[in-house]
Amino acid sequence: MFDLSIFRRTLLLLSLLVAPLTALGADGGTLHGTVTDPLGAVIVSATVELLDGTSVAQATKTDAAGDYSFQVQKSARYQVRAVAPTFQATTSNAVFLAASGKAQVDITLATQTLTEQVTVTATGTPTPEAQVGVPVSVLTADQYRYATEVQDPLRQIPGAQVTQTGQVGGTTGLSIRGGNINANKVLVDGVPADDIGGAVEFANLDAVGIDKIEVLREPNSALYGSDALAGVVSLTTTRGSTLLPLLTYSGDGGNFNSFRQVGTLSGTFRHFDYYSAYARTDTRNNLPNDAFHNGTYAGNFGWTPNTANDLRFTVRRLAVAADQPNAILLYGIPDAASVKEQDTYYSAAWNNQTTEKWHNQIRYGGLRLNYNFTDFAATGIYDPDLDVYLGAPVNVQGANGYRVNGQAIFQYGTSYGSTYPNNYLAPSKRDFVYAQTDYRVNAHIVALGAFKYEDERGSTVSSGGTPTSIERGNYSYTVQLAGDIKNRLYYTIGSGLEDNGLFGFAATPRASVAYYLFRPTNSGWLSGTKLNFSFGKGIKEPSIYYQSISLFDILGALPNGSDLIKQYGVSPIGPETSRTYDGGVDQQFWNGRARATLTYFHNEFTNGVEFVPQSALLALGLPAASNPAVEFGAAVNSQAFRAQGFETALEYKIGSHLFARGGYTYLDAVVQRSFSSSSQPSYNPNFPTIQIGAFSPLVGARPFRRAPHSGYFGLTYNRSKWYGSFTGTLVGRRDDSDFLTDSEFGNTLLLPNRNLDGAYQRLELGGGYQVTRSLTAYTDMQNLLSEHYSEAFGFPALPFTVRAGIKVSFGGESWRLK
Repeated sequence: MFDLSIFRRTLLLLSLLVAPLTALGADGGTLHGTVTDPLGAVIVSATVELLDGTSVAQATKTDAAGDYSFQVQKSARYQVRAVAPTFQATTSNAVFLAASGKAQVDITLATQTLTEQVTVTATGTPTPEAQVGVPVSVLTADQYRYATEVQDPLRQIPGAQVTQTGQVGGTTGLSIRGGNINANKVLVDGVPADDIGGAVEFANLDAVGIDKIEVLREPNSALYGSDALAGVVSLTTTRGSTLLPLLTYSGDGGNFNSFRQVGTLSGTFRHFDYYSAYARTDTRNNLPNDAFHNGTYAGNFGWTPNTANDLRFTVRRLAVAADQPNAILLYGIPDAASVKEQDTYYSAAWNNQTTEKWHNQIRYGGLRLNYNFTDFAATGIYDPDLDVYLGAPVNVQGANGYRVNGQAIFQYGTSYGSTYPNNYLAPSKRDFVYAQTDYRVNAHIVALGAFKYEDERGSTVSSGGTPTSIERGNYSYTVQLAGDIKNRLYYTIGSGLEDNGLFGFAATPRASVAYYLFRPTNSGWLSGTKLNFSFGKGIKEPSIYYQSISLFDILGALPNGSDLIKQYGVSPIGPETSRTYDGGVDQQFWNGRARATLTYFHNEFTNGVEFVPQSALLALGLPAASNPAVEFGAAVNSQAFRAQGFETALEYKIGSHLFARGGYTYLDAVVQRSFSSSSQPSYNPNFPTIQIGAFSPLVGARPFRRAPHSGYFGLTYNRSKWYGSFTGTLVGRRDDSDFLTDSEFGNTLLLPNRNLDGAYQRLELGGGYQVTRSLTAYTDMQNLLSEHYSEAFGFPALPFTVRAGIKVSFGGESWRLK
């Protein structure tokens, strides 16, 4: 159970820190701050306006130190807008300020041509992208207006590759720079969305209410602990911002019986802001037994009693039902299976600006995942002699030109222990408390310290099986120092100390540096040359399943287990680890209208946990594996692979209304060690000289489903009442397996792994027109070429799809009474 004593001690610690201090300026009536450029240099004589709703209440200029100040006459929710020559006008978030209070609102202006976003994921404190030396991308809601799923905008991130097994609702994973799909920390308003062991189902993450997406393309276990092995994805929920309540409704429909409805209600009232949204998506897809339903609720509720404190509660709840027809191109018959999932992410966070230099945060969060897979009935062509169900006769050809014919074993009968309906349940829970303190030592140095306690509980059970349950109590500690030297060299150095309930202690250091050879300007063909370098280590905890079949634990349960463990040097299952370093250059062109980046990365993923069959354990020289307790194999930390390459990205503001972006990634990934396949490669008698990894890649080969060549592009147009976008995802051929066993329990249906998956081009077109101030019509089209492709071998993607609908808005600032 969750240790409440840890929560109470953390609350007491933070209370002792802030109790002697009152809210900022209890006897004032001032709103003040500093205006800086993206590199942190102060901007003199910038025009600063105090906004009361849609009206300009006051205006002033920044002084020689870049500071401004307003005297507040009444209690209200205010915003600050700043503008200066050669910079974009920037408006702050709203802050409620009492007439007797004080508040500090600092503003970072972006260049007129290219927007500089603020990232929290990279450093733990709000930092402009221009000041970080790590590869991070920030997408705002305007860049994915009509997306239904979070996975869609993730396809427009350099170094990121999304793989979906099938159509809408099919299992979807994200690989960052060649890492495994379970090697990413995914946060929803600061709450880890990962199942125990790092798995995240991106097919279930609806885009409703997601205001910002940050993707960090390197390990950051220093800040986020276990599972941040390859990268971090952070999703932030929208906040209410209008003085009057804003109610919106959108509804659209498309082919394949697809329908989507979204309703939102948001606004502010004195100290409070609120946002509430619900979206429902239904589709039949274009395969038999492939319907999908997703109902998602998102809420964000804030209370700001004074300018020093902010209390915020967020919640996201999803209910998904998805049919699972399986790899229909390989079996020719759809499976009668489905997945149901009900997940909840919630958090309560208190932020306290104790002094103008000292900030504290405490957050409690929880995650409830309820996964239920059901195979309702045996499907296929029954063979009574073998007691198996075969697929239909198929002709299967890979992108590598190899072809096979026959019938594969689809499902097994009762003599193999299979029963129908067959249920697999995997519920898991996570509760955590996180405390952070960060202090600005001076204008150039910020120190950060954090503590986190996490309680994880989970289980897995199949029909007729014995439940496997685990509970882990994890402690994490973070220390970090970040700053700059003369607004030219920016650095971050820190380390995490992880004490995991399963594998014990691990340290995860990280460091980054960015240096400007030339400061960015809006004049000159070439300017703003930034060099950057970063290094980091990551860790990932094993899943419940792998912990339950650990070779160490299996042998340890035997009467002579301790002797066997000692004799053959068997180690407990431990953390998966990673090490990465990267370096590159960020260059601006054409008076700041274009920006190009080139980054080299080198990742090592080590101690990966994999399932090793008994035959492979024996072939590796482990006589203890002949014990009947290991009849079906065991889990061992035995995999390692390297992933290196380079990323390029280009952004170009063609005109005031037209913006283009694109990128290309070259990935050279190779498996260096694997006990699962390297000891016993498989052979198809039709290709007797070709070694095949039937269930995992061979040593020296590429990891499955990771393309050596991938890219993306996007073109957006935004003017007056019109909006349009044209985007594309381009993915080259990938290694894979068809995982097939023929009707004689042989390998005649196995295809060679190399380049088994074909290349594909996924093109999308969307747009909208604001008919009136309250009515907008929009459309979204995917797979414009209606290309027949599979992101995972045997699972066909959707052909051309189209949605069209309307959005209606009521209230908000445009309806404010005069």
